[in-house]
Amino acid sequence: MRQVVHTEKAPAAIGPYSQGIKAGNLLFISGQLGLDMATGEIPYDCVASQTRNCLTNLENIAQAAGTSLANAVKITVYLTNMDDFATMNEVYASFFPENPPARVCVAVSGLPKGVAVEIDAICLCAD
Repeated sequence: MRQVVHTEKAPAAIGPYSQGIKAGNLLFISGQLGLDMATGEIPYDCVASQTRNCLTNLENIAQAAGTSLANAVKITVYLTNMDDFATMNEVYASFFPENPPARVCVAVSGLPKGVAVEIDAICLCAD
């Protein structure tokens, strides 16, 4: 069974994809950008804020599916500049203080809307 997950508490999809797809007891959350939902702006000058916003948007989508990032099993982080790794990692660690999920971090040549970071997630859900 495949169920589309959507919330107004995270950025709307900017292409032909869903914010999240729940399949069985797994939730696949599409990559989230650092849009601040309170202001509607992306803090282009601050990787820490972009990272925090990405993770908050992921959390809001997870909650819309009845789970949370505490149940994340795999995260992928995309950075346009690996010099931002330490800054991203510090913010990331604050969201996963214990038993963090498996993670990959890759450098990419560019991301949508010219952001510095994008993050996606796979979480466990209750059946």
